[in-house]
Amino acid sequence: MGKIIRFGVSMEEKLLETFDHFINREGYKNRSEAIRDVIRKEFVEEEWEKDVIVAGCLLLVYDHHKRDLVSKIMETQHNYHEIIISTQHIHMDHKNCLEIIVVKGKAETIRRLYGILKALKGVKYSTLSKASTGRKI
Repeated sequence: MGKIIRFGVSMEEKLLETFDHFINREGYKNRSEAIRDVIRKEFVEEEWEKDVIVAGCLLLVYDHHKRDLVSKIMETQHNYHEIIISTQHIHMDHKNCLEIIVVKGKAETIRRLYGILKALKGVKYSTLSKASTGRKI
């Protein structure tokens, strides 16, 4: 960690009140920690817009009884093996599975993979959690 520099921030009272509620709800110890996280989140979004090497996690909930769905998911993962770091398959119940796919690569390639997977018939829920490799923030 680099040198810590103090600076002042001015904002409207109502906005600060809302921010303090956010801080309490999220369990931050102080405003500085929360501000740092909010700023980092914006920089992660910026990295994803620049289409540089980023990291993330794709999460799928799907019906594993849906015809050919598991094989389509597996085939797609094999087609994108160069960006997939790890996968975890969880049996939620007799019918539903949760697939967690950890990725690292160009943002556009990750978005393409996510787009293909979430559009498969039988996928009930999907989300992409964007992250940084940590090098730029």
